[in-house]
Amino acid sequence: MNLKSLEVFYWVVKLGSFNKAAAKQNTTQPAVSQRISALETELGIKALHRSTRAIALTAKGRALFDYAERLVTLKSEILMNVADKSALSGTIRLGVAETIVHTWLVDFLEEAQRNYPDITIDVVVDITPSLRPALASGELDIAFLLGPNTNSELVEEKLCSYELNFIASPALKLPARPLSNSELTAHPLIMLPKLTYPYTYLRKALTTIERGPPRILTHWSLSTIVRMTEDGFGIGVLPKLAIAKELKQKRLRIQKTNLHLQNLTFAVAYARESDEVTKLALADLARSVAKNFVAGARNID
Repeated sequence: MNLKSLEVFYWVVKLGSFNKAAAKQNTTQPAVSQRISALETELGIKALHRSTRAIALTAKGRALFDYAERLVTLKSEILMNVADKSALSGTIRLGVAETIVHTWLVDFLEEAQRNYPDITIDVVVDITPSLRPALASGELDIAFLLGPNTNSELVEEKLCSYELNFIASPALKLPARPLSNSELTAHPLIMLPKLTYPYTYLRKALTTIERGPPRILTHWSLSTIVRMTEDGFGIGVLPKLAIAKELKQKRLRIQKTNLHLQNLTFAVAYARESDEVTKLALADLARSVAKNFVAGARNID
C-alpha cells in the first residue's frame, strides 16, 4: 500500500477539498483524484461519496480516515523526535500581517531557507481578520498576525511586541514637548481599524463633552497609514520599528504626548492538526528572528 496515498486521502477529508489537498501536498488536483481512486481500488472499497459536491465519507471511508489520521500523526512524531529538523520538507502557505512585512519578514525567509532548504514557503500578505478564517479553512498553514486571540479555535502564541508611538510629519510643525490631549485631537489620528488596539482606547481617552470623539482615520494598510502621515493628513499611530527608514531620513518624527500607549502584539497562529512539526519549527524560528530584530533596533528614534 502506498502510504503517501493515505496521507493525501487524510488531507482531502481534513480540508474538505481536492484542490486544497493538492495545494497542501504541492501537487495537482488530477494527481490527488488519481491517488484516491487507486487507493479505493487497492482496498476494494468506496471511501468517498461521489454523488455530492461536498466531501462526504462512506462508512468504510470513516474507518479509513481514522487510520490515515494515525499515520499522519505518527509521521509527525517521527519527524519531531527522530529526524534531523533540517530534513523537513514540503510547501507551507504563510499568511503575514503587513507590519511584519515592513520589519523582519525578509530575515525570517532567509533563515528558513538556510535552516530548512527543502521547505517552500508561499507568502500571502493580508489583514488579520482575513488571515484567521483562512487558517481555519485550511487555505493557510500558519500566520503571523495581530494577537493572540484567546477565544480562537486556532493555536495562537505570542510572537513579538512593538512599542506603539504617535508619529508626525515635520511639516505639521508640532512642538518637541508632549502634546496635551486637546492639542493632539486638533489633528486627525491615523491608525489601524476599529477592532484593533489602540482605536477603542484612544476614542475613549480623547472623547470630551466639549469636543466629542476625536477624528480618527483608519486603514488596514500600514503603507497607506505611513503615506497619509507623511503627507500631513494627521498624526499616525504606528510602531516605530516599522518606519525606521522614514525616521532616519527625517520624513517622520516621534511625537511626544501625555498618553501612554500599550505595545502592539503579534502572534503566530496555526490550526491544530496532525502535522504540526513543520509549523512548530517555523514558529520557533520566527520567535528567534523577531527577538533578534527587536534587539537590534532598540536605538531607533
